[in-house]
Amino acid sequence: MSETIKKFMYLNRRAPYGTIYAWESLEVVLIGAAFDQDVSLAFIGDGVYQLLEGQDTSESDMKNFSTTYKALGDYDVTKLYVEKESLEERGLTLDDLMPLTWEDEDDDWAEKDSIRLVSRAELADVLDDQDIVYSF
Repeated sequence: MSETIKKFMYLNRRAPYGTIYAWESLEVVLIGAAFDQDVSLAFIGDGVYQLLEGQDTSESDMKNFSTTYKALGDYDVTKLYVEKESLEERGLTLDDLMPLTWEDEDDDWAEKDSIRLVSRAELADVLDDQDIVYSF
């Protein structure tokens, strides 16, 4: 009996701190990946702030969990979609985001970017291709 692999998309819409949505999303992503599902993340709206480089939570009572995103490649989570318009609306560019990469064992362990910058229309197509979409 072969197992069916489902495509799971985790849609991140909220800023990383102030609520627990971003942290909960990341935990659920890691659990899904541990069960060998096809896991992707999308960052839209204020969710793009979750990937900002140099996050500092020392002035708050929340733990900085942003470095956990750097471990996603170790869990074979290599498809992170960032909506281009959301970045632009916030005055950000791809250079403002932390570098997230993974090592491709099929390509002599070449390091590859996990973040894929996509337009709203392209992201809609990606979402249509998913079996399950969770929104945080």
